[in-house]
Amino acid sequence: MNDAIERCGWCGNDPFYVRYHDEEWGKLVTDDKVMFEFLVLESSQAGLSWITILRRRENYRKAFANFDVHQVAGFTEQDVERLMQDSGIIRNRKKIEATISNAVHYIEIQKEFGSFCNYLAGFLPDGKPIVNQWQHVREIPASTPLSDTISKDMKKRGFKFFGTTICYAHLQAAGYVNDHLTSCYFK
Repeated sequence: MNDAIERCGWCGNDPFYVRYHDEEWGKLVTDDKVMFEFLVLESSQAGLSWITILRRRENYRKAFANFDVHQVAGFTEQDVERLMQDSGIIRNRKKIEATISNAVHYIEIQKEFGSFCNYLAGFLPDGKPIVNQWQHVREIPASTPLSDTISKDMKKRGFKFFGTTICYAHLQAAGYVNDHLTSCYFK
């Protein structure tokens, strides 16, 4: 990690945050498995800090079948009970059940659009990522009309724990909205 490199201020000096910022955040995701991982993690984050989830990422990977959407969609009540005992993840029954239900809806979207990535790109102007030109972290919104629209559509499709703020964070993480600051080396 090179401290001379200018980064977005939100990542601070925490090694988890810095690595995540430098290697993943804002890089375009075109792989549905990676997209599902982000969706699981972002929806688990609802009401919590992102670092709480990021520090448990490997535990989530193990708990949720390496983010294999088909396996997660097939989880049963026994799996829910197993996950409720897993101290490596957030043990919130509603979030766990939503993850399983969201996997089912994720697969439905894949069938309808060819991939979940295609579905998300369909909301973007000309299907291309939005590149914002923020100079300060305080300028970055928590949600936008785009995240409002997508989260409403996903809610209609049955998704849970994916409101507009979580949706916007998801779009940023997956590179569908590039909110790296203009001064950031990774812009």
